Amino acid sequence: MRGAVLYGPRDVRFEDRETPKIVKTTDAIVRISATCVCGSDLWPYRGINPISRPTPMGHEYCGIVEEVGSAVASVKPGQFVIGSFFASDNTCPNCRAGYQSSCRHAEFIGAAQASVLRVPLADGTLVATPDVPPEDLIPSLLALSDVMGTGWFAADAAHVRPGSTVVVVGDGAVGLLGVLSASQMGAARIVAMSRHESRQKLAREFGATDIVTERGDEGVARTKDLTSGIGADSVLECVGTQESMMQAIRATRPGGYVGYVGVPHGVELHGEQLFYAHVHLHGGPAPVRRYLPALIDLVWKGKIEPGKVFDLTLPLEQVAEGYRAMDERRAIKTLLRPNAKGNMP
Repeated sequence: MRGAVLYGPRDVRFEDRETPKIVKTTDAIVRISATCVCGSDLWPYRGINPISRPTPMGHEYCGIVEEVGSAVASVKPGQFVIGSFFASDNTCPNCRAGYQSSCRHAEFIGAAQASVLRVPLADGTLVATPDVPPEDLIPSLLALSDVMGTGWFAADAAHVRPGSTVVVVGDGAVGLLGVLSASQMGAARIVAMSRHESRQKLAREFGATDIVTERGDEGVARTKDLTSGIGADSVLECVGTQESMMQAIRATRPGGYVGYVGVPHGVELHGEQLFYAHVHLHGGPAPVRRYLPALIDLVWKGKIEPGKVFDLTLPLEQVAEGYRAMDERRAIKTLLRPNAKGNMP
């Protein structure tokens, strides 16, 4: 088969790779229907997270089960499945507490930008849809593999409740789906922080009531203006920089909650400053598996359409252009289809 391999900064190649096979009895082999480029893929792509050798890429996926190991009982060949970027057994104490991304036997899924994928711990990782979905549902189902689940976790960790005032820091796919998640959870006011018109438009479509274009101190001041000087009940941090984290904490009211899901790069928190902020912090790698059944149901019933974050669709063989488009902010998120023609929705 062929798949994406990162060789170094801004050097993604589509080349021959060994076709995955069953290695353990708990494995499944999935024929990929759709995969995509994640914002977190841009950290190694830009050389900020250096790699030491050519590295297969991709951790978001959905597709048809082709084969399962002898110990797999929950999925079977022919089913359409979605899985998280962390394989989990879904039975260990951490999984039972709802933190499958901290499973004691977790394995990172890191080779999904290809036509075939081996998924370890299939019983605890993969969730089947009620039937093989129509083509128009596939983008939204793919979004559940990471960005929608991560946005939902951000809102959940930020304690969004009916009537809450919410601020979302970050206008990438996760931030935008954080807006959608907060809206689904009943937030009364959702402030999206964005400088980009196309992303502002999608944020409003997903439920944002206000847009703030300022950042840093000015962004905090503007959100305080919108909340009568108090701050938000819940803030979703969806970037992972020092500025975004401090902006999130300072935009939160005393007693409020910050849900942080941006992969941290250079983030340092000052103990005394945090002490007097009086805010709750909760975040980390999203336990997407926890939310998959409920999110699949919402997509299947047409109640949410997270696939709208994909504003560029390309054949998998053009994966390098997909990375370039996101790196240059010409696209919010690139969807990749094996054996398919591309389009600009």
